[in-house]
Amino acid sequence: MDKKIVIIPTYNEKENAEKIIRKVFSLEGNYDILIIDDGSPDGTAGIVKHLQPEFEFRLHLVERTGKQGLGTAYITGFKWSLENGYDYIFEMDADFSHNPEDLPKLYKACIDGADLAIGSRYCNGISVINWPIGRVIMSYFASVYVRTILGMKVFDCTAGFKCYSRKALETIDLDKIRMKGYGFQIEMKYSAYKLGFTIKEVPIIFVDRKAGTSKMSGGIFGEAFWGVIGLKFRKIRPRTR
Repeated sequence: MDKKIVIIPTYNEKENAEKIIRKVFSLEGNYDILIIDDGSPDGTAGIVKHLQPEFEFRLHLVERTGKQGLGTAYITGFKWSLENGYDYIFEMDADFSHNPEDLPKLYKACIDGADLAIGSRYCNGISVINWPIGRVIMSYFASVYVRTILGMKVFDCTAGFKCYSRKALETIDLDKIRMKGYGFQIEMKYSAYKLGFTIKEVPIIFVDRKAGTSKMSGGIFGEAFWGVIGLKFRKIRPRTR
């Protein structure tokens, strides 16, 4: 049986942590969970530790000092997952904006031949609920901008709900990934694309968080905007072993 793990980065997610963990573990398919917590002052890591005895060997926690960025959290999680023998590695937010019940759809896309399956808000129209219209427009046209600059045929370039095959993550040189905010999501997709991996978008409905606060900032968009131009001129090479 394939070993599957869902990486969930957290920072001040005490309202959502236990709910998202229990929801993922309620699904069929034996998904393990790895929480990467960046020193949440609200006690998120403590909630995870309290649940670990109940979900022994399935719920894992990596605690980091301070807020180090989404990208570095996932890189930490990818390396941990590869070292621990997982075959399929998922990215998912803690706030239920990504519906855990869509995890099997991403897994099936990979089983059917994709090396990277993307839970896409834009491959089948615009499927976003409860976002202000300005944010929807900004997000949608950010993906248009990325497609135009990079020539990557992906409708939702900034999506953070994904499943990678082990082979894809072993081939991408994770130590060369530079962007730390949402630009990280673009850089990882582009790396997979340039290295010849099969990418499939799976339509999902994205629902804005109901509890906790968003970590989005103007600096994150700025990094992505300029970072995409840098990516255009960068040579993407596979990791050397």
